[in-house]
Amino acid sequence: MSDLLQQIAAASDYIKKIWSLTPEVGIILGSGLGNLAGEISEAIEIPYNEIPHFPTSTVEGHRGRLVLGRMNGRPVVAMAGRFHYYEGFSMQQVTFPVRVFKALGVKTLLVSNAAGGMNRAFKVGDLMIIRDHINLQPEHPLRGPNIAELGPRFPDMSEPYSKALIARAKEIAANNNIQVHTGVYVGVQGPTFETRAEYQYMANIGGDAVGMSTVPEVIVAMHSSMKVFAMSVITDIGIREEENVITHEEVLEAANAAEPKLTLIFRELISVL
Repeated sequence: MSDLLQQIAAASDYIKKIWSLTPEVGIILGSGLGNLAGEISEAIEIPYNEIPHFPTSTVEGHRGRLVLGRMNGRPVVAMAGRFHYYEGFSMQQVTFPVRVFKALGVKTLLVSNAAGGMNRAFKVGDLMIIRDHINLQPEHPLRGPNIAELGPRFPDMSEPYSKALIARAKEIAANNNIQVHTGVYVGVQGPTFETRAEYQYMANIGGDAVGMSTVPEVIVAMHSSMKVFAMSVITDIGIREEENVITHEEVLEAANAAEPKLTLIFRELISVL
């Protein structure tokens, strides 16, 4: 057995000893979006540093706990805080929780993030359903020898974000008078925010929003045969001509303000899966 398979087994076995349910849905919460975990009933929280082989989140706005319980009656497991390549983790570490989710039984992955907007129709606080992505990160989570037990050598990426889940989410948003956009997410390394020229470049190649996460987890979820739904909160607009200095504090503030709408969509989507 490979080292990675052993590590996945150790982490999942540890979690199963604490929580006996089989989660149907896995949730990854981005910067300033961790309060969705408060919607989970019968919750059990496990700090990341107690789970074998789990990294520890170092970014403000990421609580660093695995939350297990029920949402709308369905067993779920949620990451209140994720890992990023820019923190110094390898891509294997960044995506390790997705592997553990799969080992626990997760079939559907819901992902949120805070993102910078390039689409001129967007404003701060808007929600964007991700319909596709462009991967500009410098490392790939599937690089290296493929482990057949985890997935195929060359996974298909023609529909990384489930069209059926996107349609359901749009219905939920419409029924609750929540405006949502759909768009293409550009994944970059970070940790610097983008220059004006970089924002323009990413808009030119088809991007609507940009962020420093999500793409690696989605790739591994697809490698693991999961269905994926992802949504960005637009926390800054980088493509405008006027002065627009971006700070992490402002990103967290915008994410917190938009979170109730995102939480409603995630909660209702889980109920109709």
